[in-house]
Amino acid sequence: MGSGYSGWELPAEERERLLAQVPPRYGRLVAHHVTLAFGAGPDEPLPSATEAEVIGCADDGEGVQALVVAIDGTSDRPDGSTYHITWSLADGRQPAESNDVIRDYGWRPVEPTTVRLVPRYFGG
Repeated sequence: MGSGYSGWELPAEERERLLAQVPPRYGRLVAHHVTLAFGAGPDEPLPSATEAEVIGCADDGEGVQALVVAIDGTSDRPDGSTYHITWSLADGRQPAESNDVIRDYGWRPVEPTTVRLVPRYFGG
């Protein structure tokens, strides 16, 4: 098992387009990627999808904002969590907390928006 993770990077132009639609609520903008699997190695196959649909937003009101996305028609990640883009964070909050916020608080639907993604490995 590797020490990185696989998923999709959100290209800069897609990030800018989404920022115009969904302003960050907290001071630290993340808006970087969608995770597929943790523990991936650099030689493992990358995912084949190249786009996602932003379908929702989650926000705990205390410093974690995430956009819920569907890839290949589902927001269900293989590990049982939800595909998402950590959007913005308050000081002291971590990107991994997005999983907890989505699970514990749920998410609200938004007008679906298709975004292009770039499959890639993120070294650990």
